[in-house]
Amino acid sequence: MAAQADIGLIGLAVMGQNLVLNMCDHGYTVAVYNRTTAKMYDFVNSEAAKGKSIIPCETIEELLAAIKGPRPVMLMVKAGKPVDDNIESLIPLMDKGDIIIDGGNSHFPDTIRRNKYLQDKGLMFVGTGVSGGEEGARFGPSIMPGGQRAAYDRVGKILVDISAKVDNEACCTYIGDDGAGHYVKMVHNGIEYGDMQLISEAYYLMKNVLKMDYPQMQQVFSGWNKGDLDSYLMEITTDILGKTDPETGKPMCEIILDRAGQKGTGSWTSQSALELGVAAPTIAEAVFARCISAVKGERVAAATELSGPGTEFSGNKEDFIKAIHDALYASKIMSYAQGFALMTQAAHEYGWTLDFGAISMIWRGGCIIRAHFLHRIKEAYERNPGLKNLMLDPYFKDIVLKAQDNWRWVVSECVRLGVSAPAFSSALAYYDAYRTETVWANMIQAQRDYFGAHTYERVDKPAGEWFHTEWMK
Repeated sequence: MAAQADIGLIGLAVMGQNLVLNMCDHGYTVAVYNRTTAKMYDFVNSEAAKGKSIIPCETIEELLAAIKGPRPVMLMVKAGKPVDDNIESLIPLMDKGDIIIDGGNSHFPDTIRRNKYLQDKGLMFVGTGVSGGEEGARFGPSIMPGGQRAAYDRVGKILVDISAKVDNEACCTYIGDDGAGHYVKMVHNGIEYGDMQLISEAYYLMKNVLKMDYPQMQQVFSGWNKGDLDSYLMEITTDILGKTDPETGKPMCEIILDRAGQKGTGSWTSQSALELGVAAPTIAEAVFARCISAVKGERVAAATELSGPGTEFSGNKEDFIKAIHDALYASKIMSYAQGFALMTQAAHEYGWTLDFGAISMIWRGGCIIRAHFLHRIKEAYERNPGLKNLMLDPYFKDIVLKAQDNWRWVVSECVRLGVSAPAFSSALAYYDAYRTETVWANMIQAQRDYFGAHTYERVDKPAGEWFHTEWMK
């Protein structure tokens, strides 16, 4: 077989298929392989693939023979063992300088390990986050590649070409060494968890506290999506609120079970925050909220046993809708602030050089958290490349200061009415803790020293000097 393909792709589930079609649309010839040969031919012979420059290969050997050197092969398979299995099948057949690209949602420590493993064998590796779901893969995702810079330089044009474009700028850029790309994608997903939970809490308050119907809620969300809260998630929420179930005639949300699923990236983000000692409570609370939603049977039983305040909202409805808007906007900023603080610490821990302004810009299109205000994050890091927290940037600080009265009203009203709003509440607690010069941690240090002689620093001595008290004397 003559080597004609520009790239090979293994794994023809929907994401893989759509990336192949996307590459073909941009003038590339793609060799494809799938473990189930029949599935591969179903795709190649489909209406969508008709006339596309796709080379079907029944074996890995055929795939590699079809690709022009140095040969890039993209894996679009399930994270974990399937990635390692495919890598092992490729290694003995590849030449020095060939490139393996992992485009799945791999955990970044695995990407770091694979990068070193393949580098030691003379092969190159790119671990890349691909965000935007099926539609993004087909028409332009946000792409976050990491690995050896030389590997990216060889395949970067393909990734840039197939990525989403905003103002003629590609939503793809080199992120950093080894696992940096998958780490940034993981944090993207963590912010996504926070964003989704916050929007869902806003919906829940309108529905259950203000007793608004679905057309009313859709109108509000549609209006918000034309302003500062303009984002993909707000757009789809507006669409969801307007959807009717054809079987029952009820609003679609009314017939969907309130038990949220998850695939692990939000948990990975929270685990990384704990390991690195970075406060990311809103992201973590969004994960925990899905966990408590999962125990539906227990909640149904508890609803008959445990009671709350049982009061009703008595304020001005329009004012409270505005308050929910402000709480959502301020809390959203907290979620992003936590994500960027986490990436800052990870860069220090893993030796990556991350361009936070560039990262925010490639999230403007193709990905799930694409939002109107992302260019403001780029501007914040242009003003201050060493910015410790987004809250400290003048633009975001002004928003939060103006929003905080309404934000506090929403959270306090939730407490008064017994309505669970974990993401709103944790975001506000994060803000209040971050802005407080002296917090409760002196008591924790005293307790740790009392029972474990863990020592403490003193306010009247130089930092880094540690002391112990014999508490029981």
